[in-house]
Amino acid sequence: MQKLTFEISMSLDGFVAGPNQTPEQPLGEGGEALHEWVFPLAAFREAHGLPGGETNADSDRLAETLAGTGALVMGRRMFSGGEGPWENDPNADGWWGDNPPFRAPVFVLTHHAREPLPKRGGTTFTFVTDGLEAALEQARAAAGDKDVAVGGGASVAQQYLGAGLLDEVLIHVVPVLLGDGVRLFDALDPRTVELQQTQVIESPSGVAHIAYRVVK
Repeated sequence: MQKLTFEISMSLDGFVAGPNQTPEQPLGEGGEALHEWVFPLAAFREAHGLPGGETNADSDRLAETLAGTGALVMGRRMFSGGEGPWENDPNADGWWGDNPPFRAPVFVLTHHAREPLPKRGGTTFTFVTDGLEAALEQARAAAGDKDVAVGGGASVAQQYLGAGLLDEVLIHVVPVLLGDGVRLFDALDPRTVELQQTQVIESPSGVAHIAYRVVK
């Protein structure tokens, strides 16, 4: 059965991005440390068209996610870091160049319409201006029998979780402390969200992969 999933790296003190995010530093101060564990992995390198890499529990978990994802939904800031009309966005083509790693249709939530943006490798960015549910409906149709992944950022994940649309959450708990920044669950009413742990995987990098089912 098709699911809506979300995964993200989180510091031990609960932050998914550092403070003072800017277009030059989209993950905030210190935020890159949350993702250093993924860069050497074979699954990550393959998705980015790079050879080699480490094959271990981390890579296996990432490969499982990639293989099961048929489409993605993400926010405008996740796509480009910008806001406002596209002609004023210096990064209007997104972060990933001509060959993004998604290899699947991506639906970008935005207030500013534009034509779809096809890229190499099977990725086409479609820009959706009529809300969360419309983007999800298009992504579900594009994904076929695979899952739809929320690509981020935290605000979009909060909105899908708060709307009762998210099915699974996978948190990669990284052994670093950021001290400040963006928290995943800040904007949610705890009375309306219940998570049930379904899996914990320890890894050689010290990252703990914890999967939760969203109780409906």
